[in-house]
Amino acid sequence: MLSNVRQFSDDGRQLVLWEELGAGAPTLIAFAQLCSQALAANRTEPFEPLTDEARAILYAARNRGAIEIKGVNHAFESSERFLTVCVELDLERQLFLKRRNDPELTVRFLDGFRQLCASGLVMHHIFRDFSLTRPGFELARRIPRADVPLLDLLAEEQVLGEF
Repeated sequence: MLSNVRQFSDDGRQLVLWEELGAGAPTLIAFAQLCSQALAANRTEPFEPLTDEARAILYAARNRGAIEIKGVNHAFESSERFLTVCVELDLERQLFLKRRNDPELTVRFLDGFRQLCASGLVMHHIFRDFSLTRPGFELARRIPRADVPLLDLLAEEQVLGEF
């Protein structure tokens, strides 16, 4: 009888772990840990020059600062299930930093986000929610629009117009 209870508990925990994997928890935890380490070390600048993708995230987030890592685990196409950096432009619009049929770009934006987390330019709040830090806002507002042409492709594809 006791062995049956233990097996049920183990199976229940395995189900929870599987669901966490399906929600992208290990990657989200890694991003949150990078933010936490940067915050604890009082880091406010990148270790290396920011990538085009990192600068694009900063620029897009310059007004509201709200960034979410989203995933859709039921999409048909495999690359559509990838975690995606999503920036809140205003209360009505979000910019998904990905292009259909370009999984490499999605991964490059995730790596740009990682760079921002490690640099102390982004902080973690809860679950999938992140924001720019004070130095993140300051740097974002100094980036000229002309330095982020990568956003033109995304805005065109997502029908966002000028932002």
